[in-house]
Amino acid sequence: MARKPSHADAQLLLQLYEMRREPELRRARQWFLTEFKAASWSEIQARYLSHSVEDRWFRMTISYWEMVGTLVNRGVLHDELFFDHTGEDVVTWARCEPWIAGARESIRATYLYQFERMVREHQAFRARTIAALRPAAARSAKAARPKPKARRR
Repeated sequence: MARKPSHADAQLLLQLYEMRREPELRRARQWFLTEFKAASWSEIQARYLSHSVEDRWFRMTISYWEMVGTLVNRGVLHDELFFDHTGEDVVTWARCEPWIAGARESIRATYLYQFERMVREHQAFRARTIAALRPAAARSAKAARPKPKARRR
């Protein structure tokens, strides 16, 4: 993103963080990352889309991240400001990859598109950042190594 982050971006980021702290969404995200392990869309349909607590948590989690993806992708929230502070989106998307093709066939081709697009951009941002920081990290590591002591004769 060419523009610099603004105070409005910071405010929105803090609001999204407050949403993440809401107890029900927190439980939903924890469940999604620790217990939810669906391998296919048909498994999700049979097991989770049943008006159960897990159904609610599934929908809360993915709709939260799709909303965040939309805000980031549309430039409402500065992308790099968001990427600098989290990695949960990347981990959550990894849980979606096994079944997203089936869901898109069943629901619509653009299902969770904004979420996926944001995660791809986040991964590209990480790769660029790591590549840019690698030379400086190597110099720091070299400078931090203890210098060999001179031998006395």
